[in-house]
Amino acid sequence: MTKACRWAINITILALLLGCIGVIYKLTSKTPSFMFNCSSELFNHQQAKQDINHYLLVDLLSKEGLVQINYRYFNLDGSLAGTLSMQGVVNSVDTDNMIYDISVKTKQETPLTGNKQTPEHYKYLSYVSSLNLNKKGMHNLSIQVLERDETKDFAVVLFQPSNTVCGCRLVHK
Repeated sequence: MTKACRWAINITILALLLGCIGVIYKLTSKTPSFMFNCSSELFNHQQAKQDINHYLLVDLLSKEGLVQINYRYFNLDGSLAGTLSMQGVVNSVDTDNMIYDISVKTKQETPLTGNKQTPEHYKYLSYVSSLNLNKKGMHNLSIQVLERDETKDFAVVLFQPSNTVCGCRLVHK
């Protein structure tokens, strides 16, 4: 066997080993799973005042890179004012800045009109996400944990592009 032939075999074996290591790493490195139950008082940016007629609950669940976000809007009497559910994937996680980059691929809306006013936040989020889903087929959003207290299972979270800051309960699995 010639020296060149041995080198070719060694390089091929090395390439296969490196490929196997890459596949094993990809299979074992998972996107962190998380679950938040959030609430927020709503603010109407157009009128520069708090939306005193509605409040918002947001449930966020991510497991194995898939994400489900449920926005539930309520009137002050506790009746439902609308829901917006989004499904997508976690693109990346910046653990240093605690930012989750998410791409939403589908959404379902359930506006409740009746005699009550639709929350402005619902209208804005519906508009922005529909615009992005229609143009690019995907709505990108980010979730940044601004403050976190593991001992109290609490976090302050910023949702973008809706500029919503929520107090969230951390749910451990």
